[in-house]
Amino acid sequence: MAVYLEDRKLVKRLLAGDERAFDRFFSENFARLYRFALVRLSDDPDAAREVAQITLTRALRKLSTYRAESALFTWLCAICRNETSDWLARQGRYREHIVLVEDYPEIRAAVDSLQMPEQMSPERHYQRVELLRLIQVALDRLPANYGDVLEWKYIEGLSVKEIAGKLGIGPEATQSLLARAKRAFAEAYSTMVDGLSSQRSELLQS
Repeated sequence: MAVYLEDRKLVKRLLAGDERAFDRFFSENFARLYRFALVRLSDDPDAAREVAQITLTRALRKLSTYRAESALFTWLCAICRNETSDWLARQGRYREHIVLVEDYPEIRAAVDSLQMPEQMSPERHYQRVELLRLIQVALDRLPANYGDVLEWKYIEGLSVKEIAGKLGIGPEATQSLLARAKRAFAEAYSTMVDGLSSQRSELLQS
């Protein structure tokens, strides 16, 4: 299992109360979390700013739980996803944008089938929210390196060349990694959906 040594060092400095570490923590992550939240909040800048701030504050309180088994930003994104969901629930809204939907027609069709132009019945609304939650959980279950490249590509909008530079590998290797990450996402999502379908069938038969 990969260990992110630089991130672990930064967290140790944060836990020790190093002010420069705090400055670095906020300067390196606030803008990225803002963009991460923005696409999940229907391009609402005020909401994205609020969620990014809440995420960083909550992360500081949970720093002792960070084990450096994933990149620090990936860990922050997991917190940000939860904060985004909580914010939308408080506002009575639900996320419209789903990462990677454009790569998987079957997922796009599933989401689109649950969208209605005006009002949505309670049952249809529940089904759609459940589907969006499954997609989000599938993303969260990906290995750290897969999560990183997918976040960089589909959340931050980096090019393959830029991602290759961040990883220190060639463009072809980066393309291959992205392809594996997308397959892993599709498999994780399909497994979760199949598992839920089996559970429902068992309940109906009992």
